[in-house]
Amino acid sequence: MITAYVTIGILTPLLMLLSRTHKTTSLMLVAHTLIHLGMTGILVINITEPVYYLANNYFFIDALSTFEVLITSIIFFFAALYARGYVDGLLTERELSIKNVKVFYLGLTTLLTGLTLAFFSNNLALFWIWAEVTTILSAVLLVTLNAKENITAALQYVFVTSTAMLFSFIGLIMLFAVSKQALGAGTLNWDVLMLHASEFSPALLGVTFAFTFIGFAAKAGIFPFHTWLPEAHAKAPSVVSVILSTSVTSVGLYGIIRMYALVHPYTQLGAEMATVFGLLSMGVACFSMLQQKNLKMLIAFSTVENLGFMLFAIPVSLFWVLFHSLAHALAKALLFFSAGIIRRHYHSTELSKMKNILQQPFAAWGLIMGGAAAMGMPPFGIFLSKWFILTNVRPAMLSVLLFFMLTAAAAFAVALTGTLSPDEEKKEKYRPSRGMVLSLAGVLFLLLLFGVMVPEDILALLTATVEGLA
Repeated sequence: MITAYVTIGILTPLLMLLSRTHKTTSLMLVAHTLIHLGMTGILVINITEPVYYLANNYFFIDALSTFEVLITSIIFFFAALYARGYVDGLLTERELSIKNVKVFYLGLTTLLTGLTLAFFSNNLALFWIWAEVTTILSAVLLVTLNAKENITAALQYVFVTSTAMLFSFIGLIMLFAVSKQALGAGTLNWDVLMLHASEFSPALLGVTFAFTFIGFAAKAGIFPFHTWLPEAHAKAPSVVSVILSTSVTSVGLYGIIRMYALVHPYTQLGAEMATVFGLLSMGVACFSMLQQKNLKMLIAFSTVENLGFMLFAIPVSLFWVLFHSLAHALAKALLFFSAGIIRRHYHSTELSKMKNILQQPFAAWGLIMGGAAAMGMPPFGIFLSKWFILTNVRPAMLSVLLFFMLTAAAAFAVALTGTLSPDEEKKEKYRPSRGMVLSLAGVLFLLLLFGVMVPEDILALLTATVEGLA
């Protein structure tokens, strides 16, 4: 199966290079994501025990990696549907040069393959390499637009995350040394490390977690390494903002979860760091949301807030953290897709310039319902995860969490209320493409579905993931 992912990941870019029209290139991206989603669906239905591939078991498929690839597949499929109409708008407004269109699509299809290989990496050093590859590919997508400020945002993104990832590299070197001392032969294969973790020094395990946490936290946009995230999300094309806010940040959280599972039976440092940095991320993000006057910046800080909540909740309930990551990805896709349409209509994402957004009903309701979902309102999926996590924390901590959540909700409510005020200026109505509307509708459907039920296969996959990390 991994060979199939790689094969389609190589063939699609090659065919794109031969493509002569935007329509053909966009269809190739849709085909790639659809095939990728179909293969992942097969894995979800049939996953039982880890399956190892390549020499020394460098790659493997288990429940956690399958779940992360499933989220990535869903997001990229809807992003591919959305992309053609969105790129047409960028070309019309001359925000994207025709010569960069192919680079844009090549970046998207290659990033999908890079993320897949990162999640399926059993070897932690290999995971680190693929995580860095996704950073480079994401930066390329950031600079495709004809905007100098995007270059600054991309450089900040690369500098912050790659510098922090050097600490993770040091942590992995230390972990290799620890395993060599205990086993006689060093390894960074996660399955072997899990099997022999009880033989390692708890103190040294804690130190390796602290170092690796720095890099993975930066990748996930966790405070104080979150500074790249709002700028990159706000400056990026909305299609790229969706992917940055969901799949790319998930790489960092995935790395933290893997390392946490390795060390938490033997040291409390992992739980303590998750709690502290999770709360700090939520607090900084919530108060930053109150000050935002840009729609995409507001959504970006909401991502930091939700990632902080997920990090905090790792020691509380890993099952609901993973479910939250799925629901959060769908909510952010709905919000950024809607923001992309609003951007085309008003030629701006400044909240002060948005009046009577109901002129764009699909985007307006997408923002309203996406905002409600991000706040954790029923009947959306995030409500379920927040409810079950909050019911398992101490009263004092519960008060802090509720305060942060109410602050974030107030920021969304104030921002969206302002956009519903009457518009005295008549503007030419932007007509979103069929693919853009279908993407909004599909994401909203799944968001509502996971709010009222957890499909049996997803439930089994989540259960298997928690059992595999225990």
